[in-house]
Amino acid sequence: MPLPLILSFGSVNIDVTARGKRLPAPGETVHAESYAIGLGGKGANQAAAAGRLGAGCGVRSALVGRIGADAFGVQAREALRSFGVDLAGLREDPGAATGLALIGIDAAAENCITVVGGANLRVDGGDVRGSEALFGEASVLLLQLEVPVEAVLAAARRGREAGARVVLDPAPAPSSPLPDELWPLVDVVTPNETETAALCGVLPTTREEAARAAGLLMARGVGAAVVKMGSRGVWWQSSEGSGFVSPFPVTAVDTVAAGDCFNAGLAVALALGASLGEAVRVAAATGALAVTKRGAADAAPEWGAVQALL
Repeated sequence: MPLPLILSFGSVNIDVTARGKRLPAPGETVHAESYAIGLGGKGANQAAAAGRLGAGCGVRSALVGRIGADAFGVQAREALRSFGVDLAGLREDPGAATGLALIGIDAAAENCITVVGGANLRVDGGDVRGSEALFGEASVLLLQLEVPVEAVLAAARRGREAGARVVLDPAPAPSSPLPDELWPLVDVVTPNETETAALCGVLPTTREEAARAAGLLMARGVGAAVVKMGSRGVWWQSSEGSGFVSPFPVTAVDTVAAGDCFNAGLAVALALGASLGEAVRVAAATGALAVTKRGAADAAPEWGAVQALL
């Protein structure tokens, strides 16, 4: 029996991160205290986090996406390989540069990010068709919105056809409505506060508001909604029940990887057969541990650490 596979379909970036006491205002230059260059992009981050978690519990991780034929692409491939990610679906695109994210982080661990999409913006249905074997094996399919929505829709269709559990992280927050046909293909949607407000006009600062937002999302055909409220906790809701997971008490150093590690934890738990409520608790612990470390993919915790926090 092969080990369960989590397939992430999405973006691959290299992150250039500068840390300083505060973030600059428009037109202002501030001096940073340090910088780092490492793996990023929501697709890559979620695949890497799933790879690190899965190494401790018998779950495999794979990624479908694109990099450029450049030095950053080589760096991204090597970094993903170090997390144990299957890269059979990672395509080198000679016509575009590898995606790049410029990240500023202040002393309170808040961040601002500028993304140059590069090869990520050329991902299309051909990437889905070229990775049939991976889609056929996937237990959970992780989707995000840093590649064209038409490609996300094609991946969701293929994932549903293959019997995978489709999880959509609607990040970054969409500036225009997502296609109506996407929603019924999604088993679990996982927006944060900003994304929830963009999707359904409700800013979830209380459990009641989160429940109302979840209901609006489910009315579009989504199987379940997991509304992340940052330091206020997480509300989950499906046709079979609902619940709230309180935040884990940790000291935040860097919040960049929180959402991606949350989704990886959710996917690993679901692949292992956990109920949605159980999986959300694992996801919340994974995201909490991620903010205690610096970096994007590098902040992903190991399975043993998640179990210890739980």
